[in-house]
Amino acid sequence: MFNSIKLNARLAAAAFGALAIGTVAFSNSAAAAPLPIFPFILTPPTEAVQPPVQSMPQAQEEDRSVELPARLRRQVVAYPTREAPGTVIIDTPHTYLYLVLGGGRAMRYGIGVGRDGFTWSGTQTITKKAEWPDWTPPPEMIARQPYLPRHMAGGPGNPLGARAMYLGGTVYRIHGTNAPETIGTHVSSGCLRLTNEDVTDLYSRVSVGTKVIVLPMTDRRADLGSAVR
Repeated sequence: MFNSIKLNARLAAAAFGALAIGTVAFSNSAAAAPLPIFPFILTPPTEAVQPPVQSMPQAQEEDRSVELPARLRRQVVAYPTREAPGTVIIDTPHTYLYLVLGGGRAMRYGIGVGRDGFTWSGTQTITKKAEWPDWTPPPEMIARQPYLPRHMAGGPGNPLGARAMYLGGTVYRIHGTNAPETIGTHVSSGCLRLTNEDVTDLYSRVSVGTKVIVLPMTDRRADLGSAVR
């Protein structure tokens, strides 16, 4: 029994010694190479760099301005008439539009009128006004010119120009143009065109209900306007 106790004591001492040696070895190893708190470095996520947005160049408005001959420029002229102030008179043969001012005067504008076979005459009223109007060619125009668009949104390239004043229930209008060089000519399908600058001026002076008198090609009485000095 005594020998058994001695053997157990020796085994316990050996085990204690081994534990002590292991502890010292671990301590020395840890001191020599301390373990990092985190085994890797956390890097904040990098946002993907988006390529710069390429802005589309803005469409430039067509600059089709031309200098009209003196007789076709907007001007106040002497114009004796019995028509009330505010009445619009179309002098088809001389390509003028008169806005009666009263007191024997009128504002005269150069215009483009219907070509041969497309002039008309009569009395209408302005039934609608529109800024930068859309254009939908009527069926009879499409039949003559099938290459025309069926519809065109308003804008600088639209043949109706900056403003339009619709005449009664007809297909005719007083409107602007994207071809100011045609002012003073017989070129249209019956509509009456002004430069965009002039049609904008006229548009501001008339209202829905304005009386419009279109003189026939054979009527030469309208050529009475002389510039007021």
